[in-house]
Amino acid sequence: MSAALDRSFAALSDPTRRAIVSRLARGPARVTDVAARFPMSLNAVSKHLKVLESAGLVRRRRSGREHHLELRAAPLREIARWTSRYERFWSEKLDALDAFLEEEN
Repeated sequence: MSAALDRSFAALSDPTRRAIVSRLARGPARVTDVAARFPMSLNAVSKHLKVLESAGLVRRRRSGREHHLELRAAPLREIARWTSRYERFWSEKLDALDAFLEEEN
């Protein structure tokens, strides 16, 4: 697994950061709008955003005094590629379990 993929998984291990990614998946947003959705300070949300930015999952753009955020698709595609390899494995195992359980009944 690459270092970039490790950073992406580490960044997504936190539920607040996953919620931020879910919000940004609907489209770009200002930092203040994203922060308003969470019961924590702007500073705390900003720390979560820095983790997402460091992992390459989020891009920040400044426009005057406002900071705009957008989700970067490339790291998410890399995660999807990596997990898809295991999807077939688990699908086969679960199908075999299903067949076994039906045979037992």
